[in-house]
Amino acid sequence: MAAAGPGITIIGSGFAGLCMAIKLKEAGYHDFVILEKDAELGGTWRDNTYPGCACDVPSPMYSFSFELNPGWTRLFAPQREIWDYMRACAEKYGLMPHLRLGKKVSALSYLDGEHRWRVSTEDGETFTTNAVVAGLGGLHVPSLPDIPGRESFTGPAFHSARWDHALDLTGKRVAVVGTGASAVQFVPRIAPVVRKLHVFQRTAPWIQPKPDVPLSERTRRTLRAFPPAGRALRDGVYWLLETRALGFAVDPRLMKAHRAVALRHLAAQVPEPELRAKLTPGYTIGCKRILLASDYYPALRRDNVELVTDRISEIRERSIVDATGREHPVDVLIYGTGFDVAESLGGQRITGRNGLELQEAWSGGIQAYLGTVTAGFPNLFFLLGPNTGLGHNSVVFMIEAQVRYIISCLRLLSAARARALDVRPSAERAYNDGLQRRLDRLVWSKGGCTSWYLDGEGRNRTLWPGFTFEFWARTRAVKPEAFELIP
Repeated sequence: MAAAGPGITIIGSGFAGLCMAIKLKEAGYHDFVILEKDAELGGTWRDNTYPGCACDVPSPMYSFSFELNPGWTRLFAPQREIWDYMRACAEKYGLMPHLRLGKKVSALSYLDGEHRWRVSTEDGETFTTNAVVAGLGGLHVPSLPDIPGRESFTGPAFHSARWDHALDLTGKRVAVVGTGASAVQFVPRIAPVVRKLHVFQRTAPWIQPKPDVPLSERTRRTLRAFPPAGRALRDGVYWLLETRALGFAVDPRLMKAHRAVALRHLAAQVPEPELRAKLTPGYTIGCKRILLASDYYPALRRDNVELVTDRISEIRERSIVDATGREHPVDVLIYGTGFDVAESLGGQRITGRNGLELQEAWSGGIQAYLGTVTAGFPNLFFLLGPNTGLGHNSVVFMIEAQVRYIISCLRLLSAARARALDVRPSAERAYNDGLQRRLDRLVWSKGGCTSWYLDGEGRNRTLWPGFTFEFWARTRAVKPEAFELIP
């Protein structure tokens, strides 16, 4: 028999979990706990500490709208400042007493008779709770490539999200597998110190210059002394980023301006025709995540750096063999291969009403109503769930919209004196059918690339297909007819 636990259980202490906790307290809900699997809060910004790690969304937007930070030192905040900001928020809003560290959830089971959730953790604890908010995030399960011989490498090997800071790369022969968002940040940092750097590129990313600038002490003083200036800065950044959605949300042909910016950037930084050809993508810009970097291309032009575009055929004890049969001797292997987004959600052990497993409910594809609730799983809410990711703006905005929606659901429960609410399958199906119809004609599906945005069937289960203010508007109020209220 599981002991009775808190009224609400939040899983994860990244931006999503912290926002949910802050807004619960603000709404008068104090009986909650935050379960964090690691020894410190922070999620993605705790885990990723690789050299050069920073946000690729301007700092004024990569923060809570209710807690603007006038102290950012750069327009694009480095990892440490973001992590410090998150910890400061937890302290300021009194979240530390609610936080339970080292508590990895191993299973969630809905108890039909009690209309409560049984929460089980890996250390053997079990308790029941009225509602669960899963702020798991999509970027915490490192993805490692399925390359023959990967386990046979005898030198140091690690994923960028598990950076080995005890290892000195000076004078080493290093191989980097992958050229995504993390690699374009750490490659320029390690290239000057290693003896030889082999960068293995499967698909060239579209890269635009990163308009990063330091924010002077004078600017920071002004933002502290005059908060409306910070609000105006945030609003300006928001609308500037929203204009990028035109090519994503309206028509891929509107991405031409972004393509021109990227090609000019490439031509200006890589004069060598052969290298430039290797770095020119063969798909529509926006189909994969557009990267921002002003120092990546120059790093690839260094005498000690080689860009390898031939497929990796085998990893040996101290070398990598490419598809041409050429062997590249290496001492250290670093994977910049991103994250398993599908596993972060679909891999959870979650059992809903009448024994329904989450994997069974999602056997036709991961989906949720407004990216937040799934039929058959009452009082279970997902933050940054299916189709809430973005290619153009800050996901913190999406988190805040979802949190407000969840609070509205909790208030609906109280007003109706119900014990649980479950989204109706018809409402979830209609919502996602409309979403997929819209996504099918957009750049992520029509751009000629394969990306982590798409599932095994080629359906986009990751991104929101429109402007963020559309999502904000759709989550402003709960439609009671979309739910079954369980007395």
